[in-house]
Amino acid sequence: MTNRTIQQHVFPQLRVRDWQRAHRFYVDGLGFQVDWTHQFGEGFPVFAQVSREGRALFLTEHAGDCEPGGAAYIVLDDLDAFYHEVLQRGIVQPEPPDEMPWGRREMHLVDPDGNRLRFAAPLHAPNG
Repeated sequence: MTNRTIQQHVFPQLRVRDWQRAHRFYVDGLGFQVDWTHQFGEGFPVFAQVSREGRALFLTEHAGDCEPGGAAYIVLDDLDAFYHEVLQRGIVQPEPPDEMPWGRREMHLVDPDGNRLRFAAPLHAPNG
């Protein structure tokens, strides 16, 4: 596994109860990549960074880090392509992206631990 550098300054941290289940959802289902994982030893909780399109999240099994049921807002370049990709990957819960009055298209997903993920994209391309 490579250790990729992300040029992001704020990393949402979400509590997951089962790293293998979270991996199936975020990597297999949403197309994130695992940048790195850390454990203090065999059988200890996993702390990991996953990313997609240069946007990274921390996922932690450590009970003291945060509580399940958090939220993250993730802006992508092509939300419609992401929506169709996650459907093809077997994620069955998303509603199609919708235009919001604040100038974004958004869609909402909930991970297996109740963390809310809102994916967004601008209504118009920056040069459009």
